[in-house]
Amino acid sequence: MSNQQAAPETKGVTVEVLSTVDLASEIEGMEGRQLRTRMVTIEPGGVFGPIHDHVGRPGTVYILQGTITDHRNGVATDYGPGVGWPEDRNTTHWLENRGTVPAVEISVDIVMKE
Repeated sequence: MSNQQAAPETKGVTVEVLSTVDLASEIEGMEGRQLRTRMVTIEPGGVFGPIHDHVGRPGTVYILQGTITDHRNGVATDYGPGVGWPEDRNTTHWLENRGTVPAVEISVDIVMKE
């Protein structure tokens, strides 16, 4: 069984929306979309799952604290403070914190307005 198939449900995750910008008045053709910045905290042993994609929701992630393991295409990659990754339409993954301290990321993405 690959890591993707075994992705557990979300647990030990706190998400705080830090800011949003309505893109309809900023960029032609972006009606109904917003630029969103969130701080995501994954506690030790926590999981941000289940497996999900980023079709129609591109973004970037930057790690502030701890280590986040990104599971995609059957490969687990650890990211620590000061690094991150892009999330585009080809991204299908889930995340976990295998460490002993809370992992904190800043996530910036374009989403449909809620």
